[in-house]
Amino acid sequence: MVSAPSSQPATSRRGVTIVLFLSWLAVFFDGIDTFMYGATIPSMTSDANFGMTDLHAGNIGSYATFGMLIGALCAGMMTDAIGRRRGIMVCTIIFSVASAGCALAPSAAAFGVFRTIAGVGLGGLLPTAIAMVSEFATDNRRNLSIGILMTAHQVGGIVAGLLGISLLESAGWRSMYWVGVIPFVLLVPLIYALLPESLSFLVAKGKMDKARATADKLGMELPELNADGSAPKGSFLRNLGRLFQRRNAVITLLFWAASFGGLLLVYGVSTWLPKLMAADGYALGSSLSFLIVINLGGVFGLLVAGRTSDSLGPVKVAMLWFLVTAVAVCLLSVKMPVIITYLVVFVAGFFLFSAQTMVYAAVAHVFPTRTRASAIGWTTGMGRFGAVFGPWMGGQLMALGLHDWGFAAFAAFAVSSMIMLLLILFVTKSSAGRAVDYSAPSHEAPLSV
Repeated sequence: MVSAPSSQPATSRRGVTIVLFLSWLAVFFDGIDTFMYGATIPSMTSDANFGMTDLHAGNIGSYATFGMLIGALCAGMMTDAIGRRRGIMVCTIIFSVASAGCALAPSAAAFGVFRTIAGVGLGGLLPTAIAMVSEFATDNRRNLSIGILMTAHQVGGIVAGLLGISLLESAGWRSMYWVGVIPFVLLVPLIYALLPESLSFLVAKGKMDKARATADKLGMELPELNADGSAPKGSFLRNLGRLFQRRNAVITLLFWAASFGGLLLVYGVSTWLPKLMAADGYALGSSLSFLIVINLGGVFGLLVAGRTSDSLGPVKVAMLWFLVTAVAVCLLSVKMPVIITYLVVFVAGFFLFSAQTMVYAAVAHVFPTRTRASAIGWTTGMGRFGAVFGPWMGGQLMALGLHDWGFAAFAAFAVSSMIMLLLILFVTKSSAGRAVDYSAPSHEAPLSV
């Protein structure tokens, strides 16, 4: 990771801008692809020739998020081998090509296969983009930069809802998935031409000349070398082992549990919001409008959460955000006037999506540079089990006719994530809110568990 000083030269902002802009575009299309499934479920289940039931829809949503789990867990190994720049390109190509397969799928079973493949690309892209932006961002703007990056996911959700309103009735649900092919045609060439490679990757691979040229061009500093002048290296098992050194094991497991609940919420609500609102008596157009509003709230929430976290700390902000999320999601099960419902949906989105994003920011804040990338990747990956469980749980509740319990069940996991973060505050209290780098040469007196 780059050890950026608090005041970098003006030219370094150019590097941050390029990386943030292209990563934002990649996550934007990731968001469209993620949210378009929830937008198309009502149309697909009503397509008699396709043969998809609510139970099938929930299972396919879980298959896709299982693919995301595989992609997230493999992201670190992939980027260690080919670099973060190529990693973003590969992940974008995978989910874009698989989207074409979804558009052409002759049956729900075939659709599920392509949706799972798309999930691998979607799951690998997010942690890679977060790590990339985290590396190039300045220390005092890292949380805000991650927040800005993640607004792309919610803007993608807004666009998915708008596309659903404009395309589903006139062109059918398959037209939505052809939109997912656009990044293969337009974005991948831009990334290839403009996105710089991670300086940490170049240094670790011994490509010092290229690393120095990139750093000089962007006005940035090279990552620190070992005392003997060699590049820092770490195997897959060694990097994982560092997360479980002494008391850090507790911190790691608590972050995994918090991410599990957060991603269960994000993917459960994203997948089933239109269907749950339709079950409450809202028309298809209105239920898709709720998908737009919840993501619009998410955009504003991410910007506010990122700025607030730079002042108060991301652990405390994520904890508070999950608490408000639990209340707002519970209120969605209450029949209210439409205008009040829209307001509650906006508030739910404002806190829901940024709460999970601040979990990632909290990991980057708590863990030291040496273990930060591994910590983010594993927290994202293990949290994907929640992303698998959320759509499946929603499908089971819908199939059993228990849709009234859907929002309450999702809200319970917001409370569990809040409790996990509160425990992290207690565990790290004696070390100034940080994990300890026990393997660092300067660490002489490790804190006891």
